[in-house]
Amino acid sequence: MSRLLATLTISLCFVVSALTAQQPAPAGRGAGRGPQAPPPPAPAPGSPAIYKSNTELSEGLKQAIARANGEQSSAAVANTDQYRINVVHREKAAGALAHAGNTELHYIIEGSGTVVTGGTIVRPAAGAGGTATIQNGETRRLQKGDVIVVPAGSPHWYSQVDSPITYLEVRFVAPTK
Repeated sequence: MSRLLATLTISLCFVVSALTAQQPAPAGRGAGRGPQAPPPPAPAPGSPAIYKSNTELSEGLKQAIARANGEQSSAAVANTDQYRINVVHREKAAGALAHAGNTELHYIIEGSGTVVTGGTIVRPAAGAGGTATIQNGETRRLQKGDVIVVPAGSPHWYSQVDSPITYLEVRFVAPTK
């Protein structure tokens, strides 16, 4: 990871804080990740910035990878009731999913792969095994330096991981008009 990640993280924390200051937290924020304690509230306006150094982020991700199942791991940057910011590392493809109420941004730090967005999530029949996929979605190749923004409720799926992919993930409630 580079200094760019630390700078980007700090900038995104400010942007997300500003965007979500007046928005209610959506339900089901931790869905699919097991029981979790409720995240703390977002810092009050005028609070000091949330800061994590490149060393802290790298070490947190390294520890998360060591504890993980070898497929996906993440290290928290800042998770509150208004936003979730993590560094995510994927070793292989995973099933399709969608996050109700949360717009999601991925900034690719390392690696490459294919992501499918939009369309319809297709789940395997009960007992058939396999993972959820997307039908009639848009396929894009992602590599280091790319950014993808997935609107709230939109299906997304890392269908292929060419080399282990690491990205900054920011989930937030996007203001509505």
